Order: sequence, then structure tokens, then C-alpha cells
Amino acid sequence: MSTALLEIKDLEVHFGDDPAVRGVSFNLEKGETLALVGESGSGKSVTALSILQLLPYPRAHHPNGSIKLDNEELLGCKERKIRAIRGNRIAMIFQEPLNSLNPLHSIEHQISEVLFVHKLMTKRQARDRVIELLNLVGMENATSEDRLKALPHEFSGGQQQRIMIAMALANEPDILIADEPTTALDVTVQAQILKLIKDLQAKLGMAVLMITHDLGIVRNLADRVCVMTQGQIVESGQTQDIFNTPQHPYTQKLLAAEPKGKPEDCTSTQQILKVEDFKVWYPIKRGVIKRTVGHVKAVNGITLSVRQGETLGVVGESGSGKSTLGRAILRLEDSNGTLVFDERDLQPLTQKELRPLRREMQMVFQDPFGSMSPRLSVRQIIEEGLLVHKLGGDTEARKKIIGDILEEVGLDRDAQDRYPHEFSGGQRQRIAIARAVVLKPKLIILDEPTSALDMSVQAQIVELLRALQTKHNLAYIFISHDLKVVRAMSHQVLVMQNGLCVEQGPRDDIFDAPKTDYTKALMAAAFKLEATESGVVNV
Repeated sequence: MSTALLEIKDLEVHFGDDPAVRGVSFNLEKGETLALVGESGSGKSVTALSILQLLPYPRAHHPNGSIKLDNEELLGCKERKIRAIRGNRIAMIFQEPLNSLNPLHSIEHQISEVLFVHKLMTKRQARDRVIELLNLVGMENATSEDRLKALPHEFSGGQQQRIMIAMALANEPDILIADEPTTALDVTVQAQILKLIKDLQAKLGMAVLMITHDLGIVRNLADRVCVMTQGQIVESGQTQDIFNTPQHPYTQKLLAAEPKGKPEDCTSTQQILKVEDFKVWYPIKRGVIKRTVGHVKAVNGITLSVRQGETLGVVGESGSGKSTLGRAILRLEDSNGTLVFDERDLQPLTQKELRPLRREMQMVFQDPFGSMSPRLSVRQIIEEGLLVHKLGGDTEARKKIIGDILEEVGLDRDAQDRYPHEFSGGQRQRIAIARAVVLKPKLIILDEPTSALDMSVQAQIVELLRALQTKHNLAYIFISHDLKVVRAMSHQVLVMQNGLCVEQGPRDDIFDAPKTDYTKALMAAAFKLEATESGVVNV
């Protein structure tokens, strides 16, 4: 008889006739952290969702396999039994907290619900436990009535994830399943959430099943690792063994996939963009007549310059003003201050006067799927800019141009007749880059273009962007909270906090010798370093 807390053996999951998980087996011991790692589509989340029977049944089914909790079979058990286990003995933290939380109910109501169902607590007992849990996960002002009655959208991403963790820990489960719990979070918040999970695990003696594609998380959190691809576990073992002596080619590929290198040196002296004392303030209006009582200073006095062929990396946490700065430079937001592009002052120009310049200033967004019309083919999406600016000649000539640019970004030229939903996330981002580059711009603003991508796909996109920059002499403003990607892309770096520039300079100076405490904290969180009391950052 097995002594493992959770035992999965020969698990198979099919959606219709398509296999998503094939013969997966692993054990999870009490108090242990096991990481399931692999790229999107490898079967990690499907495996985890099978444990609690959260897949879309009956379309999903299990032709074979076993899932045992304390030697008791869960696979195929009755709904009443699995409901008693969900949230009680096994709890789960999902990747997108805002999508998992009910937007119509307060956080107190949502955390209390677990206590009412499984512990049969009174309302007073539940409130005391909710406050205790929110304090446990480091939520500020947990006893405040306004805080307890607040809705999920009133919290930041990191706070939403803390609420999800509080809900998962409400009944002190034996197993915590964490499905990509930090993917969309800033590096500092990510470090806080991971430390929180580790501390709570030690305090409560939980076993943790961590699902992620970020190997940096795995190295610092997991005891053992299972590497998955195409629905199968191809390698498993102790964390240090996997990192130090990987055996399977796929594991070796994952470990080598982190964005590396740096862009070619920029020798140009031609300044393509100049921004001075740049401000984007949003008025705060209150009262019946909506009188302005103050301003949200999203961007407050930023000064920067970018040369032709140069990349400026803009980094900072969510809410620091990075994306607002990018949109305002393109005159998609109202702003004050000097804004000169290619020796032309953009501030006095009307939208009609700006339109011809739009061709030379392009943007690539974080979510390529959201920025493309699902009703248009790839050819129509890329062709739209050519038509607006009357470029490319006739239909056949434009089709050839689109085919050429698709090949340049690493896609098949025949892909132009397909639709966005038919591509992976990395392929859609290549399409978005093609849409921008086809107009032969001088400046491209890239807003978090790799944040939702697997590590190996991130590395591919970074290589593509560097190659396109060299070939077309492009200037980039690269906005990201992923400092590893910024280091691989940038010549200069601008660090933002609360709308202000806290540090700016050459890439190597910022990464190797940060001067401000905020930049040091970002570096420590991103590269798993520790800051000493004297402020010096050591490995």
C-alpha cells in the first residue's frame, strides 16, 4: 500500500478523440513541493484539474488511470464525495484571479462561503476567520469594513492573488494546487507571493503541487520536478538534479530557452524621439457638477530620448505609468510637455495632421489576440495599414508584400488566409509584429509583448525583434516588467515608479550597479538575489 498523500498513476485525459494527457504518473508526499513544468499545451493544467474533476465533462473523459488521495480513489467518484474534498482537503489557486473571483460579491462573502460549506461556521465565526486569513496572507487593513466589503476589481493583481490564497487556505487543506499563480504579476509581487506560499506551507504542513512554465520559480521553490510535453512526463527527479544534469532533450531545451545575449551596439547619432518634462494627468472629478478636486499623475515629468536603431527599455511595476507613457508618445493619450519625433513637434498637430506620421510610429500590444479582429484573416489584418496609407500597389502586389513579411517573422507565407484563432500565442505575436513592420516604421513601441508567452517562445520573439531591428534600423521602446527580457533587448533603460523616473542610464549600469533602492528591489526580485542591510546586492 502506498504511503504517498496523492498518487497519480497512468492518467489519461481525452477531449473527444484527442489525447491531452497520456500515461502520467507521479506521487506527492505530505509537506513536499512538486513542480509540473512545461510549455503551454503540455497537459500540466489538465492533469491538475483532473484531480478535482474540474474538466468540462462529459466531453473530457479518462480512458485509463488512477488518482488516489490517502489510498482512496478519486477518479470517477460521486459528485458528493469530490465536493467534500474540493476546498477542504485539496484547494486550488488559479492563474487568473480576477476571472476566478465573482465580480458581484465582496471578498468577505467569497472567502466565507468556503467556511459555511465545509465548517458550518456562523457569520461571526466566519468573519473572524476571514480577518485571520487576510492577515495571514499579508493583506493591509484586513479588519477594515471597507476592505472586507470591497469587490475584486478594487484590488491590484497581487492583492487579488492573495485573496485567492486566503480562500484556498480557509480550511487548512492537505494539498494546495497552484496553477501558474504568478504569471501576470510584477517581479516584486511575484517574489512576495512565492515567499508567502513557502512560508504558509512550512506553517501549515501542506503539500504543494506547483504548475508553471517559469523555471526560475521551480529552482527556488520545488523539492522535485516533473517535466511535461505533449501530454507526457519526459523527465522527473530532484530539483537540483534536473537543473544541473538534465537528461531529456526537451528539458535541456527548456533550460536553454531563457532570453540571452544583447542587441548589436547602436552607433547612430540621429535622435528619432525626444521627450522632456512629459506629463499625463487624469482629473479626479467629484460632486454633482463633477468639479476637479485633484489629479492622478500617471506620468509626471518624464524626460527621455531614443536614437535610430536603439532600444529603450521601460521597466516598473503595474501602475507605474509605463503603458500610459507609451500610448501618450503615440498621441493616443492627452499629454503635456515636449514631444518631438523625427525633428517634428507632435503636440500642436491635429489628429488629421498626425495620420500620415502614424505609419512611422507603430505599436505592438501585450495581447495580440485582443488587438486583432477575429473576423479578419491574417492578410486582411496586415493589409489594413497598407490600405490606410495607400501603400503596396494592387491586390497581388500587396499579397506578395504580406507573404514576404510573414516569412520574415518566421511564419509560412500561406498563413495569410488563416484567422487569428488558428495560431498559438507566439505565432499571433509574430503576426502583430508583421503588421507593424510591414509599414516600414522608424519607431515601434512594444508594450509587454512577451509577458504571456512561454520561456522558449519569449526567447524566439526576442531574437526576432533584434534581427528586425538590425535589418530595418528600427528604434524600439520596449515596455516590460520582465527584467531578463529587457536586459536581452535594451541599450538604455528607464525605471519608473508612480509615474516618475527613478533611474535611467545604459543597460549595463542599471543592471550591474543599480543606484536607487527601488531598482535594487526590482533586480533582487527578478534575479533571485538578496539585498544586504548595507544596500549592496549580492548573489
